[in-house]
Amino acid sequence: MGHYAFPRTFPFSFSASPAKIARFDLLQVSPSRQDVKHTLLTLFVTQFFVFLYCKCLWRGLKFVARKFTGRCELQRICYNNKHGARRTLKIGMTFILFLLQSALSVHPDKVEKTIDDIMALKKINPDTNPQLGISLQASLLQIVGYRSLVAEVEKLRREPYDCENPEHEEMLMKLWKELRPDTPLTGRISKQWCEIGFQGSDPKTDFRGMGLLGLHNLLYFAEHDKATALQMLHDSLQPKHKYVNKPEWEQKNLDKAIGYSFAIVGINITDLAYSLLVSGALKTHLYNVAPEMPSLLHFQQTFCYLMQEFHRFWIEEDPSDIMEFNRVRSKFHRRILRQLKNPDMALCPHFSASDLHLVNL
Repeated sequence: MGHYAFPRTFPFSFSASPAKIARFDLLQVSPSRQDVKHTLLTLFVTQFFVFLYCKCLWRGLKFVARKFTGRCELQRICYNNKHGARRTLKIGMTFILFLLQSALSVHPDKVEKTIDDIMALKKINPDTNPQLGISLQASLLQIVGYRSLVAEVEKLRREPYDCENPEHEEMLMKLWKELRPDTPLTGRISKQWCEIGFQGSDPKTDFRGMGLLGLHNLLYFAEHDKATALQMLHDSLQPKHKYVNKPEWEQKNLDKAIGYSFAIVGINITDLAYSLLVSGALKTHLYNVAPEMPSLLHFQQTFCYLMQEFHRFWIEEDPSDIMEFNRVRSKFHRRILRQLKNPDMALCPHFSASDLHLVNL
């Protein structure tokens, strides 16, 4: 319980019973019945006007727009916006306002039929509007695909690393071989794991927050953009200040590295990418780069981009030590969020994975 601040004039003596003091405290902080009624009335009036706008004024404006342009809301969105986030976000909102939320969660195999049903409901002739059906189908596939991607990523995040699982162990060993190709691992439990940025002798403890998702992302980065991953790992192990030469740094074990552990940062950036995905902020990027359904591949490529950008950002910020990591990470997160507020934004990659058609030219 919080500390109670007594008034200047005490309504009871210090010898009063605890029950009496508690009753006075409750009376002091509890809102009056009139305040509750006023709050409920304000909420009701607000909801009523929102309902009135959606059901009457907004529909009336749409009716006038349809009579004036000869097109319904969906037609105006598709014809006035190019394919991508700007169009798909508006279509998703229109489906919600039209009480067509069920269309947003259909199975991908049912998307074509769902669009046919919507066009019939809106009395749109598919023969005279052939492009409309194609545009709606592409946007709905993006919406459905995004939801499926969130579920897939969440499943990986919730799956813990299991050292008894041969597939998990194989992925971990691959990660070592990709990042330390010329250095054999002396044992499964080894301090050598710290060389690639894990905190201890057994990496499984570092995967607790992000589960297998962190390992999948790190391995994808190391395999598909090996040169960049190796360069980032190399940079993270170098003396930070030019006036400290490497032999001196190694001899004295000074904390003068660039300031972070590669693998741990990879898991942290996985968490950042995950939060962007779950919050819906990544819709802008993924709707602009995935022609139809966003997939795990798009998410992993986005992770690679974020890793490189964070590395550059960390160097620009020039933090004094690792204790500033959370501050730098939060600032980087805010910068990415600002970029994603632009509906035409696509986080363009600067890595070899771009050969896999991350950007839909």
